[in-house]
Amino acid sequence: MKPDGATVDGATADEETADERGARAPSWEEGPADLRLIPLAVAACVAAAIAVGVSGWWTVAGVVVCLVGGGLLLTPVAARWFGGTAWPGEAIAAADPPTRRGTPGWRLRATAFAGVLLCAAAGAASAGLHTADLRRGPVPALAREYARAQLEVTVTSDPRLTRPRVRGSETVPVSVVLDGEVTRAETSDGTVHRTRAPVLLIVPPGEGRAEWLRLLPSTRLRVGARLAPPSRPGDPFAAVLKVGGGGPPRIVGPPSALQRTAGELRAGLRRATDGLDPDARALLPGLVVGDTSRIGSELRDAFVATDLTHLLAVSGSNLSVVLLLLVGRPGRAHQVERGGLAPRLGMSLRVTAVAGGALTLAFVVVCRPDPSVLRAAACGFVVLLAIGTGRRRSLIPALAAAVLLLVLYDPWLARSYGFLLSVLATGALLTVAPRWSEALRRRGVPGRLAEVLAASLAAQAVCAPVVVVFAARVSLVAIPANLFAELAVAPATVFGFATLAVAAVWMPAAEGLAWVAGWPAGWIARVARTGAALPGAELSWPGGWWGGFALALVTAVVVLAARRLPYRGPVAGLVVVLLLLVVVRPVPLTRWATGWPPRGWVFAMCQVGQGDATVLAAGGDAAVVVDAGPDPVPVDRCLRELGVRRVPLLVLTHFHADHVAGLPGVLRGRSVGAIQTTGLEEPPAQAAFVRRTAAAARVPLIRAGPGERRRIGELEWTVLWPTAGGGAADGGAVGRGAVGRGRAAAGSGGANDASVALLVRAAGGLTLLLLGDLEPPAQRGLLRAHPGLAPVDVLKVAHHGSAHQDPGLIRAVRPRLALVSAGRDNPYGHPSPRTVESLRAGGARVLRTDRDGAIAVVGAGPGLAAVPGGG
Repeated sequence: MKPDGATVDGATADEETADERGARAPSWEEGPADLRLIPLAVAACVAAAIAVGVSGWWTVAGVVVCLVGGGLLLTPVAARWFGGTAWPGEAIAAADPPTRRGTPGWRLRATAFAGVLLCAAAGAASAGLHTADLRRGPVPALAREYARAQLEVTVTSDPRLTRPRVRGSETVPVSVVLDGEVTRAETSDGTVHRTRAPVLLIVPPGEGRAEWLRLLPSTRLRVGARLAPPSRPGDPFAAVLKVGGGGPPRIVGPPSALQRTAGELRAGLRRATDGLDPDARALLPGLVVGDTSRIGSELRDAFVATDLTHLLAVSGSNLSVVLLLLVGRPGRAHQVERGGLAPRLGMSLRVTAVAGGALTLAFVVVCRPDPSVLRAAACGFVVLLAIGTGRRRSLIPALAAAVLLLVLYDPWLARSYGFLLSVLATGALLTVAPRWSEALRRRGVPGRLAEVLAASLAAQAVCAPVVVVFAARVSLVAIPANLFAELAVAPATVFGFATLAVAAVWMPAAEGLAWVAGWPAGWIARVARTGAALPGAELSWPGGWWGGFALALVTAVVVLAARRLPYRGPVAGLVVVLLLLVVVRPVPLTRWATGWPPRGWVFAMCQVGQGDATVLAAGGDAAVVVDAGPDPVPVDRCLRELGVRRVPLLVLTHFHADHVAGLPGVLRGRSVGAIQTTGLEEPPAQAAFVRRTAAAARVPLIRAGPGERRRIGELEWTVLWPTAGGGAADGGAVGRGAVGRGRAAAGSGGANDASVALLVRAAGGLTLLLLGDLEPPAQRGLLRAHPGLAPVDVLKVAHHGSAHQDPGLIRAVRPRLALVSAGRDNPYGHPSPRTVESLRAGGARVLRTDRDGAIAVVGAGPGLAAVPGGG
């Protein structure tokens, strides 16, 4: 034994003893967890979350009440309220040094409640002060008037692109968005104001987009913009600036030297990864430094479906991996902290702490202070303080202290779902995961596998209820996806950071390191895509806080049942098999269990929300698809459920986004022979999107010709509309020359009236009329062009069942089944009650996707039936 106070490599003998004890027992068994800071952090978070969304006087009242209550609890008068046994924390305190030993239980409880109230007052006060800055000064006043002004703005974030989305028939243009701070405002009357107001800049599409995307934080700009109030009262902005005029930004001040260095490092990483496969090229900069500019919507959707979004951008796990190289395994933070590279380089504990602090600061600067990065950095500083002093620390108090300090610094973090998920996942890894890991070891699971499996289970158990609140869905593949992805996270991060560092001095070497990092990064992307492609990857669940509470309750019941059920091994195996069947959904089993898809289906209308996507069976695994809906995910899922692997022809009736934006979903994993379109290329942006997507997939584009007839097996169809004025009949490639001819046939309805309308004859003589989005003028024109149009079995009602229908056409075709594709709670009132009643009055059975889900048609003649698929 060494004498008291002797050191070994900078560590005390007491720490060495702790190290020896830790080697014999898991670190979480060293003593009961110290949870006393958790109520304080929770109180501050709740108070801040409430205060940022209410008026200032309510905040003042809340702060005063909390301060008065806390002050009263610290007076002797509180002894009358708090008698009896000690509060739960007293047992913990009694095990600590004797500074609090013998303290009466009432005093401990009073102090605890007082601390909660005072932290709540601090959180509310911080939020009140921050929000007050957003309500005073010239910028909020100008925003309330929707005024235009010339502004000087300091950029405070990296520029980012909005996600493309469909609004009605249009695709909302992708804009550049960035955070900034207005320092000077000049109004239209020449008045100049000096101020400091945080704002959100929105830059519409234009020629200068590339220059806007290259802006670095701390750059000073001069912009002309129209100001508007924030869309929600809890937004951390004084105004939203809609930049006008187009063109590149007007820079009046360069970025700081620190931000230039960080920007050069990030740019070097992007250049080094230029030669990688598309998925690795997109993912690696996001995984290393939070640069998500290359991540497309398809890859992002795959990560969302598998609950791997924490890997899309830099998070606390990245800092953990970097510090792991320096200080060793996280479990040794309770002991002497002599793992990693530090002792091999001869670094003492304090030098190790300083080096770790420098790495943490560099990490925050390069990766930007996002909520997860700030949380990781704060926890890292607390742990590094423990290393520098050579004392043991509990990571739970460190996490609680980090949350408390961060919320006081930035109250809007209390409303950030990402921050909440990050904190919950970290807390689960520190408290629940070690116990579950030990339980798995006792049941024979190998150590490392038990550790990783317990971490994934614990994180999913605490985070899934929060995800449900805003996403209204549960990922059934999240745990296996995280397990497989975890194999590649560390090597991708290590080699990614090495690429970042080397790219600044030697690009060829950096490209080699990037090539190595691309392998694990590509593996992560393949895990996400494979998991998302499974038919049962996601389960719908009620959203909102009630839905989250319900899932939390179900999770708690499952955990308790897993601990108490007899024969847990066989039961667990059965549950795993059932989950596997639910996720994979083999078609025979799914058809037996749900009746969907029905055997012998001839026609199917997919549930794609407010849009159109229909499918005509062409024999075997082939089908003709008409329209692709507004989103790739639902149409892809529908085709997978129907067993469609080959699409000889995809018909896009017209170029509105709710019919063509889902095109990548049809192309995903399927052979497509050709894409047929109308001759009117409007809107031009959607027409260009179709051309680009088809060219990337090497699928030819052809134009529908009037009277054109085609046949595949028992399936045959005729193009009824557009007429000869709407486009050439030669079936040639789509070109811009068709625009004028298409517009002539389209009439006043524009793109809707240029829709391709098909008369289809399927197996058994079933007849269908598919009208696209034709408006009444075009419907009347179609009837005039085809006066002999006979009654049909199935009508795909035009324009999602809108009120604009031609009664003459409905009387002429007298459908037995009328099918309407519309989204739930859509803002257009589709389908119109008047249209539905008119169809029913004509003897048709009306089904609609917003209520009946996907719909399949089977049989013909007397055996004609429609089978709703639900969902």
